[in-house]
Amino acid sequence: MLNRFTDEYLGALSAAGAAPRPRVSGRLSSYDGLLMEATGLSLPVGTVCAIGEGSARVEAEVIGFRGRATLMMNLGGPAALLPNAPVRPIGPPGEAEVGAALLGRVVDGAGKPIDGLGPIRGASRWPLAGHIQSPLDRGRVLQPMDVGVRAINGLLTIGQGQRVGIMAGSGVGKSVLLGMMVRAAEADVVVVGLIGERSREVSDFLETKVAGEARKRAVVVAVPANHSPVLRIRGALRATAIAEAFRAEGKKVLLILDSLTRVAHAGREIGLALGEPASARGYPPSAIAMLPGLIERAGTCVSSGGSITAIYTVLADGDDGNDPVVDSARSILDGHIVLSRALAERGVYPAIDVGPSVSRVMTDIADKRHVLAARTLRRHLSTYEENRDLVLMGAYRAGADPAIDQAIAAHGAVLEYIRQDYDQVVSLPDAVAELTGVFGDG
Repeated sequence: MLNRFTDEYLGALSAAGAAPRPRVSGRLSSYDGLLMEATGLSLPVGTVCAIGEGSARVEAEVIGFRGRATLMMNLGGPAALLPNAPVRPIGPPGEAEVGAALLGRVVDGAGKPIDGLGPIRGASRWPLAGHIQSPLDRGRVLQPMDVGVRAINGLLTIGQGQRVGIMAGSGVGKSVLLGMMVRAAEADVVVVGLIGERSREVSDFLETKVAGEARKRAVVVAVPANHSPVLRIRGALRATAIAEAFRAEGKKVLLILDSLTRVAHAGREIGLALGEPASARGYPPSAIAMLPGLIERAGTCVSSGGSITAIYTVLADGDDGNDPVVDSARSILDGHIVLSRALAERGVYPAIDVGPSVSRVMTDIADKRHVLAARTLRRHLSTYEENRDLVLMGAYRAGADPAIDQAIAAHGAVLEYIRQDYDQVVSLPDAVAELTGVFGDG
């Protein structure tokens, strides 16, 4: 009887293609509060492991190797671990849940919903690292995107598939400007990655900037500053992967990542923990080298016809425009918007410093009259700023220089063009008409 059961049971398993597999397990050999070392198992980088048992169980991700030791980093939560705690793999290197099932949802860096609306059902899968694309699969940026901000629509016109950075120090209005753009942007889907920000800002962003109808077409990935550096990087990769999947469906996607600097900070923490030498401003080479791989995933796709227009906030530590992250991002992006603390202190919001800001695709997507009017405004603003001290001290005599006279006369109109209330939306046609109407004659 037993022999018959055994033969039939094993025969059925064999016919179904089942084969016995050993349970991979190792032991925790070292933990210094940030970095864990395990022995007795060999796993690819990116694998998620469970360490410990019962209430002391935590999750960690494999981030590297040292000799025969596997290096891991805690994915969050208290780690009341003991020496020789069991280490078992529980997940393969990352995939993200993607698709229409995520619309209106908020997830964390591990992809778990945190909005209290239950599990996400019916989602597809997409690699966290994305699919490698040939440069020839990328289309040109030829169509403008309306973002509802007068100064950006008129002077720094953004195109569908463009990658733009918003660069400023802390407290100058980056998040407020993002909220204005999220509400008004003409996109099929908006993917927002809130990486390394304050927990309070996450709920504030959801209730004030992605509320109402905007929430129905948005996916939010939120990983606050108190989360593991591995989760912060995973959050940025997850938001980009979700945007890529929608682009593959032919949709027009707006990807917002706040902030790119916090992603670099997470990379710095991991690199230094692995013993990588610090270089510029304490950043190891891997932290800066990670940024191009993330940014280059956005853009247009020739085969699907979809696009990812990406807007990244870049925190300039100490208002330093030569910060390594700012400098690296500026060299990779298709344009950057610089926010000025001096303008913010004078009550000009959004505090866009038009002079150093640039859109590298504007000449391809705007007509000639629009471009010439934008250049006229820039010329007047530059002339005024160069002679600002002379004018304020009363040392300049009217009529001495016609260019300065024109700049002084136009300065009020320039500031009014830049200034815009938070809850006001100015469409692209209206912004262009106002610009060409005032500054179109040169």
